[in-house]
Amino acid sequence: MQVLIALSKKIDGLNEKIGSAISWALLLAVLICTGNALIRYSFNNSSNGWLEIQWYLFGAVFLLAAPYTLRRNEHVRIDVIAGRFSKRTQVWIDLLGYVFFLMPMAMLILYLGTPYAIHSFTRQEMSSNAGGLIEWPAKLLIPLGFALLVLQGISEIIKRIGYLRGLVDASEFDKQAKTAQDEIDAIKLANQDKLAGREFEEQK
Repeated sequence: MQVLIALSKKIDGLNEKIGSAISWALLLAVLICTGNALIRYSFNNSSNGWLEIQWYLFGAVFLLAAPYTLRRNEHVRIDVIAGRFSKRTQVWIDLLGYVFFLMPMAMLILYLGTPYAIHSFTRQEMSSNAGGLIEWPAKLLIPLGFALLVLQGISEIIKRIGYLRGLVDASEFDKQAKTAQDEIDAIKLANQDKLAGREFEEQK
């Protein structure tokens, strides 16, 4: 089990680095989008290439940051009910979800997406739009992103099993996450602060 836990840490480290690096693609996409809009409206000029690079960058962020998001336990989830269960029950729910839903879905898309991307690469596929870009790098992101998601899914499964066996602390997989109750408490606290501030102003 210790070997698997060590493997999990290496997978986490890999996706942490990729997630941090790919975050810059979002800034680049925003800058390109802004520049393209300014040129289009100021000089009535545009390029399909600039439009497509935005799509490629957004695709890269979505696909390559998904494992990073899973690693930090910040993906969309509904904890209103599960948040009321014991930690051990929550871990079992996570584990079953990863094994029976996440992994089959990710592996199926990886299986179907790999020949799709290879076919595009071998044909050196180009955009059909005038002035468009080569398409195969964007399509290669599909198997790459889901391969990383499968790896992160394996890491999360290892950590949950490690927790159930008393070998992994819960902070290894939920230190980045906020429960539904945490969000509710934060809203209540903010409302109390507003009410206290209003009462203070009225007393003045």
